Amino acid sequence: MFVYEKKLQYPIRIKNTNPKLAAAIISQYGGPDGELGASLRYLSQRYSMPYPELKGLLTDIGTEELGHLEMVGTIVHQLTRNLTEQQIKDAGFEAYFVDHTTGVFPQFASGYPWSAATMQVTGDTIADLTEDLAAEQKARVTYDNILRLSDDPDVTDAIRFLRAREIVHFQRFGEGLRLVKDRLGEKNVYYMNPSFDQ
Repeated sequence: MFVYEKKLQYPIRIKNTNPKLAAAIISQYGGPDGELGASLRYLSQRYSMPYPELKGLLTDIGTEELGHLEMVGTIVHQLTRNLTEQQIKDAGFEAYFVDHTTGVFPQFASGYPWSAATMQVTGDTIADLTEDLAAEQKARVTYDNILRLSDDPDVTDAIRFLRAREIVHFQRFGEGLRLVKDRLGEKNVYYMNPSFDQ
């Protein structure tokens, strides 16, 4: 069971609006490597994990990713609150505004709506953990790209925190994969399915 703590994992206090930056950051809300897909991937993969440690790992990280989703949504909201019509036009924010006003909608930075097609759950321990390692690196790269675009120290501070957590998640999934290697035997971990490849 989850317990919701009514505060963000890291404080977000953005003073200045910036719809152009918000339009890029929205990708970490509902983009191909964003927090929505990560949370659902891990919380779905946990059911087929054969070891309690891995079930716990996926539950913990999946839950934390929901907290990151909330943080990214807060960043986007604070960057777009109280926009004037001129700010919307100057930033090229009209297409988003027409569809969502300033609501936080799960989509790619390119405007494509979030889809479960951006994530995978195979039920195979090795395949899923390898997918998770790659997912954390892709999320880190997206945060790197956002940091390249951000000139707002309030935004940069929060994005740096989120980026650091992606690195920690990558490390934890690596530990999980090593646990599997130890349990299956070093030679079997590179086969597709140890029960078929003896």
